Amino acid sequence: MFWGLLMRPSVGFLLHDVARLMRKRFEQRARHLDLTRSQWQVLAKLSVNEGIHQKGLADLLEIESITLVRLLDKMQERGLIERRRHPTDRRLSLLYLTPAAHPLLEIMRGLGEQTRNDAMADFSDAEHEQLMQMLTRMREQLVHACTLPVESEGEKHE
Repeated sequence: MFWGLLMRPSVGFLLHDVARLMRKRFEQRARHLDLTRSQWQVLAKLSVNEGIHQKGLADLLEIESITLVRLLDKMQERGLIERRRHPTDRRLSLLYLTPAAHPLLEIMRGLGEQTRNDAMADFSDAEHEQLMQMLTRMREQLVHACTLPVESEGEKHE
């Protein structure tokens, strides 16, 4: 294997690379649907947050509001989302999926399942469960760590 020639990759690099390759494989499967990865992400987040306003969705997606507005404009033109006026605040639009978006979501879920199956093809059930438990623990530890102040290098060595 290539890594044996150099040095072993860090866990961060390996996680990033696996995620990149899973996105790539998903995109290969989804190419015929003519949606960008960003549009898929909007559909996925909106499917569990219908009625959210644009700023809230931008925050969930961790993108700038102006970037989301452009995506939403294209998706609205395609008939996948609709903007509805907020009942009490005229400045806000609330976002909803249209009926045309739901079949795409089902296709997306199926493609995601196929991609996960590609990645885990030769894992036993026990290995799969162990990996999920370890990744969940890593995430929990990092969520906690992100609530703590960061020591500067100078403070650590004193």
